[in-house]
Amino acid sequence: MDITWLTDRLAVGGGIWNDQNMADLIRLGVTHIINMQIEFDDRPLAKPYPVAVLHNPTDDDFQPKPPELFQPAVEFALEAINNGDNDSKVFIHCAAGVHRAPMMALAVMRVLGWSLDDARKLIQKRRNVVDFADVYVESVEEFVRTYGVRDEEPKSS
Repeated sequence: MDITWLTDRLAVGGGIWNDQNMADLIRLGVTHIINMQIEFDDRPLAKPYPVAVLHNPTDDDFQPKPPELFQPAVEFALEAINNGDNDSKVFIHCAAGVHRAPMMALAVMRVLGWSLDDARKLIQKRRNVVDFADVYVESVEEFVRTYGVRDEEPKSS
């Protein structure tokens, strides 16, 4: 399974594609999945498992992404991460885990209070295949402005 843990509760990666990979994710403790791929819908694979899936299909077209793209996924992730039992784990993925999933992970981390620089560095350090397209980073920052996040002290990794 192609998964990279960014924090103890947030991971990014590539497509799940089959039942074995879905089962592996569940064994790793993943409780919430944000699927950014337009190519494949994980919801049928997830039905037999105790996991919540948000399908947020996004074209990897290097075009600006509207704030409305980020809102449902960020709220889904925040609900899981802020869950009182602290057992929830969120896996954000696209087909290869290079553009769309890291873009959404960046948005989640920014809303959680990470600075842009610290979040980017951590994501790229932990998952070296990440390629942050400028247009995607600018889209995240536009979302962050509309969401009302202010940069504070950087979070430590």
